[in-house]
Amino acid sequence: MTRLASSRRVFLAGLGVATAGVTGLAACIQRPATQRTGSALPPVQAQPQAAAPVQAAPIQAAAPAAAAPPAQATANHSQMPGMAPTAPAPAATTIPAVAGLTKAVEMDKHHEAGVKAFLGPRSGVYGNQPLKFEMDGDVKVFKVTASRIKWETEPGKTVDAMAYNGMVPGPEIRVTEGDKVRVVLKNDLGDQSTVIHFHGQRTPNKMDGVPFVTQDPVKPGETFTYEFVAKPAGSHMYHSHHNATEQVGSGLLGAFIVEPKDPAKRYKVDAEYLMILNDGPFGFTLNGKSFPATQPLAAKVGQKILIRYMNEGTMIHPMHLHGFPQLVTAKDGYPLPQPYYCDTLNVAPGDRWDVIVEPDEPGAWAFHCHILPHAESQTGMFGMVTALVVEK
Repeated sequence: MTRLASSRRVFLAGLGVATAGVTGLAACIQRPATQRTGSALPPVQAQPQAAAPVQAAPIQAAAPAAAAPPAQATANHSQMPGMAPTAPAPAATTIPAVAGLTKAVEMDKHHEAGVKAFLGPRSGVYGNQPLKFEMDGDVKVFKVTASRIKWETEPGKTVDAMAYNGMVPGPEIRVTEGDKVRVVLKNDLGDQSTVIHFHGQRTPNKMDGVPFVTQDPVKPGETFTYEFVAKPAGSHMYHSHHNATEQVGSGLLGAFIVEPKDPAKRYKVDAEYLMILNDGPFGFTLNGKSFPATQPLAAKVGQKILIRYMNEGTMIHPMHLHGFPQLVTAKDGYPLPQPYYCDTLNVAPGDRWDVIVEPDEPGAWAFHCHILPHAESQTGMFGMVTALVVEK
């Protein structure tokens, strides 16, 4: 199985936007460091458009015509001999039409600019990087540091975040069912205590990570060691359980993936993606980024891709994929006795869902939360929006 934590693809042709000023775009887009793949997928080539979109210039050229001559002069020129004067059409019937079209063009420009930014090259740090471990005998040891950082959620927008190992979401921890796991947490937040709760894992009570219930809070400068056997298998999470609205909302969250011990029970897919949803202090995000900084998913026709949804936010998010159904296979890490198809899957806070998608038609397909105020406005798409880019 090839696992892709995230990917970039050029799909200008699929979205049908103007290509002016985007020459060489495919060469600029890079895969993030989190991607692991056996072979690179060729980029989708940008196709020239048959006709350019409506430009503002024609509107400006037509603007003088909107200032019509005085009504009486217009009536005199159009009046035929022997006929009563004809009342002219009010000038207001022309001006709103031009103004309305101008507004539409300006709105379209904002929408197009967002899509072009989504397609364009970018730099920066992305979350979900796989976390390496060290072996201490038969125990896998992971080191996690909680600290405050500056985090770019979208081009030009930087927020104050809390992060594990300097990224949002925190690094992906991946183990195998039955592994002995040790996670050493260091608190470098400076002014807040914290803990880690391994959401979905059946840990010993004292490892459950709830302050004053199972442990003392980990104060700034201190460390705490969590140790447990990884079970059950499936898609799980780790996050703070102390001042959680602020801390988790600000980035103290990550994926904890437990592969089944039996290889026959593992997914047989060509690519795998994490999609961690959040709606905290810095807005609606997918994997710590808001559109146009979100990254597209990529596949070829006939491939199978696995998507692991995780909702670390406080709101429901019905995730809708255009073009293809999603085969829902597991809930909270537990395989469903009867998988089912849908195109919109409601992901509630704390939920984890596994779905498989088998695209059969190339192109760029929109992928977004279907609570529209989480995804689109007059100034274009934002927040929980990405795309599945399918190549032949």
